Amino acid sequence: MTSPLHPSPLTERGRGEVFARLRKDNYMDITIYTTPTCSYCRQLKEFLAQKRIPYKEHDVTQDRVAAAEIAGRTGQTGVPVIIIDGQIIIGFDRVRLEQALAQKQRPTFGASIADASKITAKKGLPVTLGVYIGNVRPGSVAEKMGLKPGDIVTELNMRPIGNASHLELALTKLDKGSRISLVFLRGNQTMKTEGII
Repeated sequence: MTSPLHPSPLTERGRGEVFARLRKDNYMDITIYTTPTCSYCRQLKEFLAQKRIPYKEHDVTQDRVAAAEIAGRTGQTGVPVIIIDGQIIIGFDRVRLEQALAQKQRPTFGASIADASKITAKKGLPVTLGVYIGNVRPGSVAEKMGLKPGDIVTELNMRPIGNASHLELALTKLDKGSRISLVFLRGNQTMKTEGII
């Protein structure tokens, strides 16, 4: 029986379906370009399978469009080539892969954000420092914490948050599974929520 976390044996269509489902659960977008005879490609796939990381695979011996795409993006035709959320890694470089995966596995908040001061000024409201919440992705940390579009986050873990970059920086310092508390404004009310990122 094939585990959905090891999509490599699936058909291209099945792999895409599994990948799309896992991507919604905060997995990263990983595409690999390989050939059937490449030993480093096999090592790469084993590495990803051991870490239970889903990926989309293009066999460049069968997929000429993918071969041309990767040659255009990297300037070379060697494999494997790995693209992790837009970051290109050429060859099976375990150290760079570990670094890229660790960086990308940081917890995600699941909401579009902007500087509240800019948004409130544009709307002709009193300028408010903080983070304006835009779209909230269903099932995300932001949704589970009860945030809604239009809320303005002013504190994270009892520290003032003045703008979107402050929140992004604070979130990058947290490990997955960290408990967080937020203070936010909803209309004229100040509210507090807690959750796990």
